[in-house]
Amino acid sequence: MSKNLVIVESPTKARTLSQFLGKDYQIIASMGHVRDLPKGEFGVDVDHGFKPKYVIPKNKIKMVNQLVKSTEGVSHLYLAPDPDREGEAIAWNLLKVIDAKSKTPASKRNVQRVVFHEITKDAVLAAFGHPRSIDQNLVEAQQARRVLDRLVGYKLSPLLWKKVKSRLSAGRVQSVALRLVVEREREIEGFKSEEYWVVEVEVSKVLEGEIFTVTLQKVDGKKASVKNQKQADEVVADLKTAKYTVASVESKEVKKYPNPPFTTSTLQQRAANVLGFVPKRTMSVAQSLYENGLITYMRTDSVNLAPAAVSAVRKFIEAKYGKNYLPPKSRAYKIKSKLAQEAHEAIRPTSIEVTSDKLPFDQAQGKQVISQDERKLYELIWKRMVVCQMAEAVVDETAVDVEAKGKKQKAKSYLLRVNGQKIKFDGWYRVYAKAPITEQVLPDLAKDEPLDFKNINPQQKFTEPPARYGEATLIRDLEKHGIGRPSTYAPTISTLYDRLYIERLEGKKIGPTPIGKTTIEFLEKYFGDIIDYSFTADMENGLDDIALGKLEMPQLMEKFWKPFEEKVDRVAEEAEKMKVEVEETGDVCERCGKPMVVRYGKYGKFLACSGFPDCKNTKALNEETGLVCPVDGGQVVMKRTKRGRPFWGCANYPNCTFASWTKPEGEVSKVSLQKDSGQANESFDKSQDKSKVSNIERKEELQSDKKVE
Repeated sequence: MSKNLVIVESPTKARTLSQFLGKDYQIIASMGHVRDLPKGEFGVDVDHGFKPKYVIPKNKIKMVNQLVKSTEGVSHLYLAPDPDREGEAIAWNLLKVIDAKSKTPASKRNVQRVVFHEITKDAVLAAFGHPRSIDQNLVEAQQARRVLDRLVGYKLSPLLWKKVKSRLSAGRVQSVALRLVVEREREIEGFKSEEYWVVEVEVSKVLEGEIFTVTLQKVDGKKASVKNQKQADEVVADLKTAKYTVASVESKEVKKYPNPPFTTSTLQQRAANVLGFVPKRTMSVAQSLYENGLITYMRTDSVNLAPAAVSAVRKFIEAKYGKNYLPPKSRAYKIKSKLAQEAHEAIRPTSIEVTSDKLPFDQAQGKQVISQDERKLYELIWKRMVVCQMAEAVVDETAVDVEAKGKKQKAKSYLLRVNGQKIKFDGWYRVYAKAPITEQVLPDLAKDEPLDFKNINPQQKFTEPPARYGEATLIRDLEKHGIGRPSTYAPTISTLYDRLYIERLEGKKIGPTPIGKTTIEFLEKYFGDIIDYSFTADMENGLDDIALGKLEMPQLMEKFWKPFEEKVDRVAEEAEKMKVEVEETGDVCERCGKPMVVRYGKYGKFLACSGFPDCKNTKALNEETGLVCPVDGGQVVMKRTKRGRPFWGCANYPNCTFASWTKPEGEVSKVSLQKDSGQANESFDKSQDKSKVSNIERKEELQSDKKVE
């Protein structure tokens, strides 16, 4: 047996490390955490420094025993989980378990922590050449987060079961994230649309055919406000007979600077916008890229870059694009995180020479080792790393104001404007297939130059409510409010789906369910401070201070715990049970004739008789679309996977296997849906398996709600 044992979290990471460390090192995977707070009990000693009680989960016992056995006789033990608080806590818990269970005395074993932010040969060998001890401050910070979340969840969740609905949960971060979604929905519901008109006029240089469009901005020197058809007709009548003259031409050269390299949050947002990835998918793909040694660590809020990486990318830019695409000095970006010791690098490729078409290829198998998802995400990361060190683009921007005035003495004066832009030097734009701006080249114009009227286009419009959140924009706002950290964003949103607090709507938007709305109403009424944005951000800062050694965990907990505990006890006695609104469907129960309503169970929406408990009729909910199946002519219905993701399939399933992740529109070819059908039907098959017990579960759901009323 090797005298050098390395413990990492995953088998993929273990395989990648084995390429660099050689046969003198045995590398095994712990499969994540080996200890956690117990399920079914509080697990925190609030009277003695908020000390957590850790246990080994049942499903980990066999693996932990094998892991401990592997350490017997080992003289050098290297703990190499990920380079963040979570990884530090895993390393600490591993050591606690090994010391408690191993037959080899701790004194005979040299234990060291190795940290690397990229899994490359140089980085790994450097880390093993400079190991350190476990950072207790980072361990304490992770432990404080875990304990704080347990204090909130363990006390508030049972209260929600009693006062709102069974099987709910509350969380220090998840409840604040839900509040954001609910508040946005309230804005949308309370929004009153107002009519307004946009007036565009097509004009050209005199006797020339170059037509361009100017838009009404001002009337008699005041901001134009055309609110109805009558006002629009008056403006149009004036503009049709007006004399048009160039009032001013202003041109300037504008530099467009590249974005910083990716952090966890910005990568998730970009992947959502460009690739359509939800954050959970982005992080799973990024994890694989990291463990295969292709990118740096993917959980970071830093935009810092290693000098060697910057030097390499600058050489690459000069060689591929030329000296004029290289700024005189390397670009440095401001780090937002106050945690200097945790200020990891931004997410970047480990080698800029490895373009997406050069990713690992298995010659024997004749196929890419890297998946299509991994290739797409890698290309996003690679391009962002290149452009962040490139020369700025230069754009000529022109603003032309045009005056339109009638011939009568007291005629109104109208000011119209057009903005033009032309790329003078593409700079970092060159990396992308399409420039991020649209050029609009205007003809050469001079002040006081007359123009010919060609056409007028009045457009009736209505103000629109704020857009619903997507997962990536929700993460953006969590980060903006200082809520959560890179490692918590995606799991927080997954929890909201799991608890049926939010659901996916069409167009990849998310909205709160009736359960989510009612839960926030309850928390706002009785625990407004707990879901306050500033309070939650202050708690995050407290956790950061623990990581920096400026604060101890008991200090943070004591300030919070007593008032919170007293409030929970008081609310439990005084608060009334809140009613979750149900959605009426227009369907009638075939058993008793009462209306059928939409309720939420463990696996999402279902139909239930409003006469419960006298009538216990329930059935699956298939939302009709009015569309015809392109395969067999049956009805297309919208269904949902266990996670709440909507998909569209034929109501005649399994006799017809048509299914699609996107809502069919018009004529749909069978071929275009083959790929979608395989994935969607796999989810549908699973939901069908669940339906075998769904009626029992729905009735249990209804019964449990009834018991707490």
